[in-house]
Amino acid sequence: MSPCAGGISTTDCGGGVRSESQLVGKQTGRLARVVGVPGAVLLGLGSILGTGIFVSVGIAAGVAGPAVLAAVVLASLVASANGLSSAQLAARFPVSGGTYEYGYRTLSPALGFTAGWMFLCAKSASAATAALGLSAYALSAAGVDGGAARVPLALAVVVALTLVVAGGMRRSSRTNAVIVAVTLASLAAFVAAGAPEAVKRAGAIGRGLLGGGGGAAALLEATALVFVAFTGYGRIATLGEEVRDPARSIPRAIILTLLATMALYLAVVAVAIGAVGAAGLAGATGGTAAPLEVIAGAFAAPGIDRVIAAGAITAMAGVLLNLLLGLSRVLLAMARRGDMPGALARVDAGGSPRAAVLVTGAIIAALVLIGDVKATWSFSAFTVLVYYALTNLAALRLPAEARRYPRALAALGLVACLGLAAWIEPRVILCGAGLIAAGLIWHLVARRLRQR
Repeated sequence: MSPCAGGISTTDCGGGVRSESQLVGKQTGRLARVVGVPGAVLLGLGSILGTGIFVSVGIAAGVAGPAVLAAVVLASLVASANGLSSAQLAARFPVSGGTYEYGYRTLSPALGFTAGWMFLCAKSASAATAALGLSAYALSAAGVDGGAARVPLALAVVVALTLVVAGGMRRSSRTNAVIVAVTLASLAAFVAAGAPEAVKRAGAIGRGLLGGGGGAAALLEATALVFVAFTGYGRIATLGEEVRDPARSIPRAIILTLLATMALYLAVVAVAIGAVGAAGLAGATGGTAAPLEVIAGAFAAPGIDRVIAAGAITAMAGVLLNLLLGLSRVLLAMARRGDMPGALARVDAGGSPRAAVLVTGAIIAALVLIGDVKATWSFSAFTVLVYYALTNLAALRLPAEARRYPRALAALGLVACLGLAAWIEPRVILCGAGLIAAGLIWHLVARRLRQR
């Protein structure tokens, strides 16, 4: 068996073989395995039930109209194929870093680096979107004009959650459990309150499921936008070094997370369209970046808009918290290999990669200054599709004895990711391509510096 296709004792395909001890040496410290299946599912839910369900579905509705429902179904199917690829890779290589590590071990150093670089770019933009969305919902709930205050409040939230994550996985996991509980309760209340109106407009909902809207191009672009939200399950894989019994726990947690979120997304979007129509959902997003709260205000149940506002705030806090966790672990893995500064590879006595967490928080804060949720979300859509295309490519390279699912699923995920990426706005694609080129130049420079 090739070293690159084997277990976790060998690494760096094409770039020299390194032992795990060289990557996770005593000088950097080890992360502790403290997360079980329930905790992993909650981390996955905390990553997915946030900006996507409270903000991006409105953006997608503006693109595809009532076909946003079909976009949710397609996005969940693509995410399921990708999720199974991530699950078997995480079971094979139970270390921090996600596809950055999988790419190094099964593909090549350049493709592994590209995956890590794309993850940092994509999910930093998603985290900024979550912070801005949280700020919009909080200000709307408080009756404050969000124009001038949205960015400063988003920055304050980034700082606060960065400090929570820097305190270690146990603290982060407990905080996430509380956040997810509030989020699930608020979404259940939204569906229950809006269901009577949705039943009256069942015809419009049915047409949406059949793809009625702006045509195939609009449907595929909306699918790409919604798909980004579903990829929160990947946070479970990037935390592979902190999950107990990863070969068993990670695949199970990813599958359970995807099933639960698909059901919730369909229920919430169907109720939203049933209440105000696709145009109303899109208009609420463009006007306030807090569409579900606006829609809930029209429900007969009193105070439901306040419940949704609270759920949206906690949901996007959960996304931001989980992105800080995932991004910092990828940054840690890249630093261990020398693709990022070595100081970011340190793990403190409490088991937290504090330096990587703080740098991650600073990057997200810088992106928050853009202040535009559509721009940050569209950018993250393209880069995350590239990331998961590489995930599926890595899964295709697994040897037969390590494969848990048919190769056709990974092939389907690869083709779907590349196909959806082509429907992103051309200027966003060009920006993403430029970032890939910049990252590869940095990778080449870093490798040459290591060889001196």
